[in-house]
Amino acid sequence: MGKTYVFGHKSPDTDSITSSLVMANFEKELGNDGAVACRLGNLNKETEYVLNYFDIDAPELIEKVEDGADVILVDHNSPSESVENLENANIKKVVDHHKIALDTSYPIFYRAEPVGCTETILLKLYEEYGIEVSKNIAALMLSAIISDTLLLKSPTTTDDDKKAVEKLAKIAGVDYETYGLDMLKAGTDLSDFSIEEILNLDAKQLDFKDVKSIVNQVNTADISEVMEMQDELEEGMKKIIEDENLDLFMLLITDIINSNSQVIVLGKDASLVEKAYGVKLENNTALLKGVVSRKKQVVPIMTENA
Repeated sequence: MGKTYVFGHKSPDTDSITSSLVMANFEKELGNDGAVACRLGNLNKETEYVLNYFDIDAPELIEKVEDGADVILVDHNSPSESVENLENANIKKVVDHHKIALDTSYPIFYRAEPVGCTETILLKLYEEYGIEVSKNIAALMLSAIISDTLLLKSPTTTDDDKKAVEKLAKIAGVDYETYGLDMLKAGTDLSDFSIEEILNLDAKQLDFKDVKSIVNQVNTADISEVMEMQDELEEGMKKIIEDENLDLFMLLITDIINSNSQVIVLGKDASLVEKAYGVKLENNTALLKGVVSRKKQVVPIMTENA
């Protein structure tokens, strides 16, 4: 059997990286020995913490695949977030928890559920196929769910995510609350990143009707520390707006302790944020109380008000 590339989205987060490893292992358990976990970008600090903590190697870094190559997509299905030549690849399977953006001319295995994390779905697949969840696989799954749900505090969290965390913490042998908080805090250290890197850490192009936008989200344990870089961040945002011909750039600075987000907004449609959230932008910024989820608390609200 030939090589099968298993990968998550560009600018990978913990769910994207761990899901590629977990899905590749799942494929090998099913007899697909050619399955290889890959990544489409550098690891962030949170993911580095996870892999170092459990002594697990990172997936192989790739930029594209050979034309006609077999691929499996995890934690994404939108071509804009995938490898450059996805249209020339043979998509075998998709496991994801985002809205469907993929269109193929042939049938594929597609598993998507409205849960907080791709790993919650992968746990179900392991159980459905009777595949044992090892300690390391459980640790990867657990870490991703903690990351995507902000320790089960995000509004994206479902009962399935909570049940998965309870099961996986026992298998992994960790206190998920203590470990999870340390993991999340590790991901908030921005000291080694350039402004350009910060603005691309978790950036997604999300067009709100006719408003061409990028929404980037960074987690922190102290919003004030990140806001000290506001001038430099805005200069970087202006450049991206010009280069990408954007109408709006939102930078969400999310407080993982108090579950709020400070937003910095630039672009000709910046007033859309004021309309959507009933706030007044002062010096291009405002506090969005209780907003921690881009998927649940930004995309639908901004789209509705666009």
